[in-house]
Amino acid sequence: MLETDVVSDRIKLGISSCLLGENVRYDGGHKLDRFLRDSLGQFVDWVPVCPEVECGLSIPREAMRLVGTLDEPRLVTRKSGIDHTARMLAWARKRVKQLEKDGLCGFVFKSRSPSSGMRGVKIYNEGGMPVRTGSGLFAREFMARFPVLPVEDEGRLNDMGLRENFIERVFVYHRWQKLVGQGLSPKGLVDFQTRHKYLVMAHSVEHLRRLGKIVAGVKGRENKTYGEYGVTLMEGLQRTATIRKNVNVLQHLMGYFKTRLAGDEKQELLEVIGKYHKGYVPLIVPVTLIQHYVRKYDEPYLREQFYLSPHPVELMLRNHA
Repeated sequence: MLETDVVSDRIKLGISSCLLGENVRYDGGHKLDRFLRDSLGQFVDWVPVCPEVECGLSIPREAMRLVGTLDEPRLVTRKSGIDHTARMLAWARKRVKQLEKDGLCGFVFKSRSPSSGMRGVKIYNEGGMPVRTGSGLFAREFMARFPVLPVEDEGRLNDMGLRENFIERVFVYHRWQKLVGQGLSPKGLVDFQTRHKYLVMAHSVEHLRRLGKIVAGVKGRENKTYGEYGVTLMEGLQRTATIRKNVNVLQHLMGYFKTRLAGDEKQELLEVIGKYHKGYVPLIVPVTLIQHYVRKYDEPYLREQFYLSPHPVELMLRNHA
């Protein structure tokens, strides 16, 4: 887990500088992503990083690519064949140490970049043919340093499911790091687990059970438990929250009202969950109806559940069917 003495109320995310509109690419241009800058940017503080410029290369510069093996790719200019591997790796190893002090809660990389690509970056053989794919040199160093930190690239974030998963993980990671920074206690761990129960369930029932066992065995092994819990939590949230898993959670939540809902209210909720199950309405529809019943019947346990409000509603991450 990322170590930091103080975790700010504002979430800090690393990002490839070109995605914020900075003219740092090899051709002097940028790759502005308006959702990241203008929408998500309302709720996070970006920490821009451009590996190629920060390691000392010019703007503009000759385009580069990865050459060699998957285990030891080299960063080489396309035409002149200049090898910048040693320069990039030396800089990257220093930079990730600096970023460790920034309290980052995630990183958005530039897709397919030989320095910043998270995955799927072409690796060429000596004959100039792409024979495999891997990660950019900086992205590889970063992910090795922070293996459970939420990371994505802007290309994959065009998929609404992956976008929601990434941002949800970012907000959970921030809450966890803030709790760690304030000083964890067994009581604090139980409270965190309780409030995230159904959010984790929507991703992985298996990990929810594992987390429950970790919490139950906290006494006498607090320090080890806290680290194990954080890693298991983030691993579980990497699992995709499917429609089937969400329906399971919604049915659990409905159970809290089985003795209080009027007949027509129960029927309406069943119908809405059924429509979501069939893909006719987005998740926000049954969630909003359950939130209504939480307020109407003053259900304290569900009022504290992050599943019902895991991230800012303005991002509209649950509005896609």
